[in-house]
Amino acid sequence: MKKSNKYTVTAAFPYANGPIHIGHLAGVYLPADIFVRYLRRKKKEVIFICGSDEHGVPITIQAKKENTTPKEIVNKYHFMIKDCFDNFGIHFDNYSRTSTVIHQKISTSFFKKLHKEKKIFEKVSEQYYDNQAKQFLADRYISGICPYCKHKEAYGDQCESCGSSLSPEELISPMSTISGSTPVLKKTKHWYFPLNEYQNFLKKWILTDHQQDWKVNVYGQAKSWLDQGLQPRAITRDLDWGIPIKEIGKVLYVWFEATIGYISSTIEWAKRKKKDWKPYWKDKRTKLIQFIGKDNIVFHCIIFPSILKAYNHGYILPDKILANEFLNLENEKISTSRNWGVWLHEYLRDFPNQQDTLRYILITKMPEKKDNNFNWKDFQRINNTELVAILGNFVNRSLTLIQKYNNGIVPNPGLFSITDKSILKKISKYPDNIGDLIESFRFREALICFMDLARLGNKYLTEEEPWNIKKERRVETILYVSLQIVGMLAQLAEPFLPYTADKLLKMLRLEVFFWKKIENVEEILCPGHVLGKSTLLFNKITNKSVEKQLKKLG
Repeated sequence: MKKSNKYTVTAAFPYANGPIHIGHLAGVYLPADIFVRYLRRKKKEVIFICGSDEHGVPITIQAKKENTTPKEIVNKYHFMIKDCFDNFGIHFDNYSRTSTVIHQKISTSFFKKLHKEKKIFEKVSEQYYDNQAKQFLADRYISGICPYCKHKEAYGDQCESCGSSLSPEELISPMSTISGSTPVLKKTKHWYFPLNEYQNFLKKWILTDHQQDWKVNVYGQAKSWLDQGLQPRAITRDLDWGIPIKEIGKVLYVWFEATIGYISSTIEWAKRKKKDWKPYWKDKRTKLIQFIGKDNIVFHCIIFPSILKAYNHGYILPDKILANEFLNLENEKISTSRNWGVWLHEYLRDFPNQQDTLRYILITKMPEKKDNNFNWKDFQRINNTELVAILGNFVNRSLTLIQKYNNGIVPNPGLFSITDKSILKKISKYPDNIGDLIESFRFREALICFMDLARLGNKYLTEEEPWNIKKERRVETILYVSLQIVGMLAQLAEPFLPYTADKLLKMLRLEVFFWKKIENVEEILCPGHVLGKSTLLFNKITNKSVEKQLKKLG
C-alpha cells in the first residue's frame, strides 16, 4: 500500500430492515474496525464512515410483515443497529442514515447535475406490473428462478444464492412477492445511467491500475462484468418509499443514492466537527478504503465509480475495495427471513461483557478467501482452548507469579540466558509482523500471529519452571521476560480485542502506546514498575449456554 497520512474508510451501510448478524460482522464491520484501529495507532488521520441504508423494497416488505410503516421500520432498526455497533466496540466517526435531509439534498443534486449535463437519459420500457396490487414490481417485489444458478427464490435485483446482479426481466417464471400473482408487462418511463459509456474508463482503472493489488474475488467479479459488456441501468423507480425526484414523479434507485451516502455522511460529520470535508474525498493523497459484502461488489466497483466519474467534481476513487465471502451458520446460509442467524443484540444480551469472545471467534472464522462456517460447538471449543487456556492462562500465570515472588513489582533482570535473548528478540518482531499483515488486509493471519506470542509465553514459562528454581535472581529474570511478553500482548491486542486490551492495560497500569513506539521500545514494562490488581481475562463457555443457543435455532 502506498504510504498516506489521510484515510477515508467506509463500511457498507447495513439495510435497516433487520438486526445485525454475525455474517455482517465477519464480512464487513470487524475487518473495517481492525484496520481503522490499527491506522489510529499508526497516527494516521482517518475517518470511519457508515450509516443505515433506509430505502428500497426490503424496507417496505418488512413494514408489511410487521404491519407498520417504512418510517417506523427504519427508525426501529437504525437505532438497534447503531446501539449494537457501539456496544460491540465498533465506533464510527459518523453513523448516519439515508433518510436525512442532507443525504436527500446531496443525492438529488447528483441526479439533477447528471440530468442537466445530459449524462443520463430517459427511456420508455416495459416492466412487470401487479394488476392486483396496482403497482410496478421493482427489485424485491418480484421473484423467480435465477437464470445463472437456477436458485428458485432469486429477486428482481439480485440472486442471494450466487450473488448475481439481476434485472426483473431476466427472471424465469417471475412472480409478484406482494400478491403471489403472475405479473404482466406494462410501459413506464425511467431515467438511465449509461454504464456502457464508462466501460473503457473502468477497464483501465480496474483491469490495469488494480490488477495486482485488489482481492481476487473483487477483481474477478468486476472483470466478469466488464467482460460481459456493461449496459445502461435504470436509476429511478416507481415506488412510494425512497428519495423523491418531484419533477418527474419517481424515486431514486436505492443503489444510485446509497453509495452517495458515504459522501453525505462525511459532510454531516464535517458540519458537526466544523471541519472541511473535501480533503477526505477530493485530495488525491487521501486513500479511500471501502469494506463491503460480496453481494455489493458491482455497486461499489462498477456503478459508484462511474457516477463519481460522470459527476466530474474531483472525487477520488477507491484505493481498495474489500469484500469477504459469506459466513454460514451451522452449515446453512444465514437468513433474516427464516430467522436463521446469530443476532448481535441477542448475543450481547446472552453473553454480557463477552464482546471479545465473539470478536476473536469471528476473526478466526473470517471468510477472507472462501465461505466459512460458524457453529456454537466451535464457539465453545475455541473460547475454552484458546482464549482461556492459552492467552488468559499465560497472563494469569505470569501475574500470579510476579505477585507471589516480587509483590507485583516488575523485577530487575539478571544475566539473560541464550533462551531469554532469543525470546526478547522474537518479541520485538511482533509489531512489525502483525502490522504488515493488517496492512495487507490479512486479518486472520494477523490474529494467529498475535496468539503465537501468547503461545510463546506459555511455552517459555512451562519450560523455564520458575516455581522450581531456588536461585532468586534467575526467577526474577524469567518473570521479567514473561512480563515483557504480557506487556507486548497488552499493546498488540487492541485492534482485535479492544475490551481485553483495556482490561490488561489497567492490570499492568500501562498506557496505550502508538505503534511506532511498540516497534522501537526496548522494554514494555520497566524494572520497579508497580502492577495493578489482576483479574481473569476470559471465562469458560459452558455446555448449558451453548445448548441454549442451539435450541434458539430450532
